[in-house]
Amino acid sequence: MSDEEHHFESKADAGASKTYPQQAGTIRKNGHIVIKGRPCKVCSRFVSVEFFLMQVVEVSTSKTGKHGHAKCHFVAIDIFTAKKLEDIVPSSHNCDVPHVNRTDYQLIDISEDGFVSLLTENGNTKDDLKLPTDESLLSQIKDGFAEGKDLVVSVMSAMGEEQICAIKDIGPK
Repeated sequence: MSDEEHHFESKADAGASKTYPQQAGTIRKNGHIVIKGRPCKVCSRFVSVEFFLMQVVEVSTSKTGKHGHAKCHFVAIDIFTAKKLEDIVPSSHNCDVPHVNRTDYQLIDISEDGFVSLLTENGNTKDDLKLPTDESLLSQIKDGFAEGKDLVVSVMSAMGEEQICAIKDIGPK
């Protein structure tokens, strides 16, 4: 036995996975999917049977063609960068789906370096989020805060990333 001390730095959150598997054929429009390592919201899903391409708007099933699997063509938007991504997956194969959470916090302060101070449900502060890059949302937050309004921001989190995605005015301070 060695008398050396071993220090381990943990970067995980108690073994919780950032994604879960789901069969491609069961992922629907407005659902979430991981494409190229990015969490995305599905805009449209197409199912290709042999050489025909159909846009699926409602839940439907398709038969496989005589030459192989039915394929799902996903067109999705990255939930943090708003970039359009696409992927084609056999409908019977599993895809990664991100765990997406949305949490509301009361806005306490905006620092000069672009970080916000938020009040959590248990009364602590959260100071590690930057203002959003979306110009419309950014101006709503800055203008509302400057006017002294009581603001609640919605923060979307997935795969280790967080971003302010919406704002609610709950009245004057």
